[in-house]
Amino acid sequence: MTPASELLDDLQWRGLVAVSTDLDALREALDAGSVTYYCGFDPTAPSLHIGNLVQILTLRRLQQAGHRPLALVGGATGLIGDPGGRTAERTLNTKETVAEWVERVRAQIEPFLSFEGENAATMVNNLDWTASLSAIDLLRDIGKHFRVNKMITKEAVSARLSSEHGISYTEFSYQILQGMDFLELYRRYGCVLQTGGSDQWGNLTAGLDLIHRVEGRSVHAFATPLVTKADGTKFGKTASGAVWLDPDMTSPYAFYQFWVNTDDRDVVNYLKVFSFRSREEIEDLEKAAAERPAAREAQRALAEELTSLVHGQAQRDAVVAASHALFGRGELGALDGATLAAALAELPSASMSRDEDGRWPSVVDLMAATGLSPSKSAARRAIAEGGAYLNNARVTDEDARPADVDLLTGQWLVLRRGKRNLAAVQAPPADAAAE
Repeated sequence: MTPASELLDDLQWRGLVAVSTDLDALREALDAGSVTYYCGFDPTAPSLHIGNLVQILTLRRLQQAGHRPLALVGGATGLIGDPGGRTAERTLNTKETVAEWVERVRAQIEPFLSFEGENAATMVNNLDWTASLSAIDLLRDIGKHFRVNKMITKEAVSARLSSEHGISYTEFSYQILQGMDFLELYRRYGCVLQTGGSDQWGNLTAGLDLIHRVEGRSVHAFATPLVTKADGTKFGKTASGAVWLDPDMTSPYAFYQFWVNTDDRDVVNYLKVFSFRSREEIEDLEKAAAERPAAREAQRALAEELTSLVHGQAQRDAVVAASHALFGRGELGALDGATLAAALAELPSASMSRDEDGRWPSVVDLMAATGLSPSKSAARRAIAEGGAYLNNARVTDEDARPADVDLLTGQWLVLRRGKRNLAAVQAPPADAAAE
């Protein structure tokens, strides 16, 4: 088991402790033996996103240090909705939808934890202890321990109270349910530590207060900071939306590229938060980023590690191969269709069709159509200067046209101008083109 001082020092060095209960008391508890701890995840979407990854990896770090994780998927709280971070009432999903999402979220968390050994993880669902609870029992046994004057001071509640939308009793009661979760896990599993994001601190302390009132026991909590970006834009968002863990919602290639494109100002912080590399390894990458920023060594290390963690080694190898191939450092023809399509989906693109003579458009036309060149004359200049490529082969003839044999997986062309400017062209499927 990792000594508590070493574990907490590492968490603090990584910037993973934004706020906490008494750290000396927590250190003492962690040193006394394996501690049971939990973190909750509400199924408010069919997939978790990379913001949730901070909590999942924190669960993993504590387990690797010798402690026992409980990963809670909120089948009950997911039916209610946390008011935090929202200016208006959340739209309630159907019970059937939430039940489906519970299973999807559970399946995303499980691969990060070990379910064997002395500190084996356990998955829990708070619907198990709330579904049969009557309103009278909730009010008598739990509600009486909550003070409204204190509840309305919680940041998530006070922000909504002062907004034009206000807050419903449903969302106002969310902290009662989360507090009850901690009490129930304390009773069932001896859970004495809860982790979560700093935006959840009000809900975390609700559980601390409830256990103290009901059981007379002091337990622990710490919250990780919200991850931010140096340019002021929201972390985990791209032009196409959130970066999801589900490969059908964010492809492994798009996931990999998100991390590769990390701002130089953010990459060391992200390595600390998301990577399992040692302090020395991260400091070496920090030095490399400062001395050779164009090489993007730190970004590639981050992208490869996280793609492996979330999508597996095989997918990581496939997207790295695709990334290399797109920029002329590998064979485009060796890529499988799904990986190629996912990679090209991230590029400016255009479709093409044959002319009346059965020919495909010229490379000049395609470079202009995709926006790779601002005009046909600019495309001709790029070709004349040796800076235009079709499927990584330099184009030397201004009148060049692709042939059927050039179509990757029978449908795609990759255009490149210079070293890093890319575009994709899609041809109709063969059966459609034949009609």
